[in-house]
Amino acid sequence: MNMSKLRSVKMWRNLLFAGVIAGGGAITIAAGDNFFEISKNLEIFTDLYKELNVYYVDDTQPGQLMKTGIDAMLASLDPYTQYIPESDMEDYRFMTTGQYGGIGALIKRKGDKVVVSEPYENFPAMKAGIWAGDEIVEVDGRKIGGMNTDEVSKLLKGQSGTSVSVITKRAGAEPTHYDLTREEIKIPDVPYKGIIDVTNHVGYLRLTSFTQTASQEVRNALKELKEQGATYMVVDLRGNGGGLLREAVNIVNLFVARNEPVVETKGRIAEWDKTYKTLSEPFDDEIPLVVLVDGQSASASEIVSGALQDLDRAVILGERTYGKGLVQQTKDLLYNSKLKVTVAKYYIPSGRCIQKLDYAHRDSSGKAVEMEEKSIAEFKTRNGRPVFDGRGILPDVEVVEPELAKVVGGLYQEDLFFDFATNFRLTHPEIGAAADFVVTDEIYRAFVDFVKDKRFDYDTESMAALKDLEEKAKKERYYEHAQAQIAALRAALAPDRTEELVRFRTDIEEALKNEIVARYHFQTGRAQAAMGSDPYVKKAIELFATKGYAPILAGTRK
Repeated sequence: MNMSKLRSVKMWRNLLFAGVIAGGGAITIAAGDNFFEISKNLEIFTDLYKELNVYYVDDTQPGQLMKTGIDAMLASLDPYTQYIPESDMEDYRFMTTGQYGGIGALIKRKGDKVVVSEPYENFPAMKAGIWAGDEIVEVDGRKIGGMNTDEVSKLLKGQSGTSVSVITKRAGAEPTHYDLTREEIKIPDVPYKGIIDVTNHVGYLRLTSFTQTASQEVRNALKELKEQGATYMVVDLRGNGGGLLREAVNIVNLFVARNEPVVETKGRIAEWDKTYKTLSEPFDDEIPLVVLVDGQSASASEIVSGALQDLDRAVILGERTYGKGLVQQTKDLLYNSKLKVTVAKYYIPSGRCIQKLDYAHRDSSGKAVEMEEKSIAEFKTRNGRPVFDGRGILPDVEVVEPELAKVVGGLYQEDLFFDFATNFRLTHPEIGAAADFVVTDEIYRAFVDFVKDKRFDYDTESMAALKDLEEKAKKERYYEHAQAQIAALRAALAPDRTEELVRFRTDIEEALKNEIVARYHFQTGRAQAAMGSDPYVKKAIELFATKGYAPILAGTRK
């Protein structure tokens, strides 16, 4: 071994053990009797890491090797405990604040190109006239060819107020050069609000995240909607994966009186346990309220919907929520990195914890198991309605959307809605108001013509089951005997694309309408276009129109 490698080995050992000694007090406090076990395994890990980096046949890239090891270790605990290196700090900041410095555009890869997938409303890319579908050719003089989206994104992002030169290429046009000034891009927590039923004065707001400004944005939206005459309110938490716990408490506080319990956290370290109550006077604790949830409503969304359900303040409508009852905190590490670690479970006012998966127990494949049915406990809301733990938030009124036709998934997979909308925008300067746009027979025929020679594959569940049957038949040696019948069944079940484009026109039209409208009216327009056909929204309006929400909250519904 050469002398430089020997010096490196000694340096690694000294640095790692210095870190262990420096952190020894903290380890002793946190780990108690496990101190020896922790120290022993740190020594083993240090030696292993040293030997790998010195002797492995190829370059090990020490930083990436360490991150892989850390990620694998944390993945054995739960998916929410994560190591955040300094290089990912901008993404972490975006998750917690919704802010970053840039031009305000989503990008994606299409073949060997990187294109704009959607400009954000009222930010530099949109204001400069950059469209979805435009190819990014150069950024600050650097050719984009061969780069991935992460690399291009880093070139576009930067300090607010700095300049960035961007060249884009639109189909059928010469490349266009833009000198853009980066801005502080803040993705709104409430991207859409409006009166969705004028007759019954129903206000609606969509909350998509819980960053530091969420409760203030909800308050502002409520104020604006009430000024427009709203006497009923729908809060949409569908697809909202959560965020800051304190913002969830503040949002509940908008609808319930001061000093009401919202959530309690309990963890391994008893002195960290805390009860969160409402601290302020409510914005409106009487307006009839419906909260929309689905299977992707998680964490802070479940605190809001669960607390409002337990306090009998809102009717929860939709599908059972995700079931994330865990709380994370971030801890600072060396070299500007962080650890996001699960430190507690949370309990909503009835006393239930809605955590679905038990990460301390796993099946033979290593997957966390669901809480056992026999361990599910019943709790009571303030008015005595039964609610249950261990399975997310079960809505008071269930709405199950029909499963999306498989052909729609195939069209999405090949980006055909996106590509058609890109071409449509080139030849149609205007489409009118977002809420009024419809996919006419002419537009739909043009779409069918557009996709007829395109490849888009998809499997139905029937075909998947047939493949499984075929494999079992081969294993049990029945296949040759039934081969003709299986082939006939395959022919009967195989999806006919031409036929399915007719049969599932309604599903396809909805996806196509949203994509086209977004090209002209961006995120606000996309939300407006979806309102008229949304079964959740329709059911919420019906509850208000018939006063059906009152007996649900009172526990007197038959």
